[in-house]
Amino acid sequence: MNSRRQFLRSSTALIALPFLESLGFRAFSAPAKIAPPKRMVFLGFGWGVTKETWFPDRSKTGETWELSPGLKPLERHQKDITVIQNLANKFTQEAHWGSTFWLTGANRYGEPGQSFHNSISADQVAAEAFGKETRFTSLQLSCENGEESGHGPGLSLAWDRRGKPVSGFNNPVVTFHRLFSDETMPLAQRQAQLRQKRSVLDTVLEDAGSVARGLSREDTDKLGEYLQSIRDIELRLDKDEQWLDKPKPRPGGDLQQPTADVAGHEEIRLMYALMAAALQADLTRVATYRQPVSSLLKSLKIPFSGHNLSHYSPGPRMEASQLRDTKQAELLAGFLDRLKTIREPDGSTLFDHSTVAYGSNIQSIHYLDNCPTLVTGRGAGVGLGRHIVLKDPKTPLCNLWLTLLRGNGLDVAAHGDSTGVLPELLA
Repeated sequence: MNSRRQFLRSSTALIALPFLESLGFRAFSAPAKIAPPKRMVFLGFGWGVTKETWFPDRSKTGETWELSPGLKPLERHQKDITVIQNLANKFTQEAHWGSTFWLTGANRYGEPGQSFHNSISADQVAAEAFGKETRFTSLQLSCENGEESGHGPGLSLAWDRRGKPVSGFNNPVVTFHRLFSDETMPLAQRQAQLRQKRSVLDTVLEDAGSVARGLSREDTDKLGEYLQSIRDIELRLDKDEQWLDKPKPRPGGDLQQPTADVAGHEEIRLMYALMAAALQADLTRVATYRQPVSSLLKSLKIPFSGHNLSHYSPGPRMEASQLRDTKQAELLAGFLDRLKTIREPDGSTLFDHSTVAYGSNIQSIHYLDNCPTLVTGRGAGVGLGRHIVLKDPKTPLCNLWLTLLRGNGLDVAAHGDSTGVLPELLA
C-alpha cells in the first residue's frame, strides 16, 4: 500500500480514506497525460517542377509571401506551409541519380574503388528512434517502376546505415492488406515459420564463420556486409515475433479496402490516405513515399513522359508541366486535410505532431540547384506560413534534414553533407 495513504483509526477498525487532492493525492487521482508521439513523413517526386511557376516570387519573403500558380491548390493551408529556396545536394552532379541521394546527401563516389555508394537517409535516422514501439519500424511507399518516379536505381527513398535501399510497398492494394488485413494463417503456424527462418539463419551464420578464415581484405569486407544483412533479417524477425499475437487495427475515417489496382492521381490519393491511417493507428511513426509521375501524367491525359516533360519549353509541354504541378499540390492539400482532421486522444490533431517534407531532388531539366522544397506540420517546431530564400544558393539540403531531425528531439550531430541547422526555419 502506498506509504502516503491516509487512514481513520477507531478502537475497532482501520479504514482507508479515498485519494483526496487536498491531502496530497492529486498525482494519484488521475492518470498522467501522455503526449502524442512525433511522426515524420517525406514525400518525394522525380522530374522536378515548372520553375517559372512553382517557386514563389523571390522578392516576397517572410510571412507576406504569395502562393505561386503551381502551389495555388494549397491556398487553404498557406499559413501552415513554408517554402524554402536555394537548397541543393553538394554531391549530386548527375540528374539521373538525384532521387537516390535526396534524403542522404551522400557522395556516389565516396567509397574508393566503387562506382556507387550511399549512406543512411533522414527517415531511417528517425526510424531508429521512433520505430521501436510500432509494428512497422518505418513505412516505405513507392511505385511500380523506376521510370515512374524519376532518375536513379531502385524505387525507395529510404536507405539504411549500410547504404542499402529499404524495401516497401508499391501499390495501394498490397499496402492496405499489409497494414490492416487480418492474418489468415493460424498463430501456431506463423510461430513455426518464424522458428524455421531462425534455424536457417543460424545455419547460414555457422557456415559463414567457417569460410571467414584465410579471406583477402576485400572478400572479408564483402563477407562482413553479408553478415550485417543477416543481422538485419534477425532484427526484422524479432520485430515480427514481438507483434505476432497482436491483432491489426481497423483503419479509421473513410478509408475502405481497395478492390482493384489504380494508377495515377487516384493511386497517390489512396497512398496518402493509407499513410495517414497508418500514422493514426500508430502502426508506424516514420514514412516515405516516392510518388509516381509518368502514371500521373497518363491519368491526366498528358501525352508526354516524365522525362520529356522535364525538358519543357513554352507551349504544350510547359502547360502540361504546370498541370502536373497543380495536381500534385492538390493531392498534397488533401493529405494535409486528413492530418488536420484526425484527432489525437488529447484533442490535438495528427498535424500538430507530424513533420512533413515535400519536394524533388531536381529543379527541372538537369538543374540540380534550388531543389523544390516545402515543409509543413507542427511536429518539429519550425516556423510555418513563410517563404524563405536562403542567402547561399548552395545551402546543403541536408541542413534541412538536420533541422527537422533535431526539431523532433533527435540528438543528431550531423547528417550527410550538412554544415548546420537552418536558423531561418526555427520558429
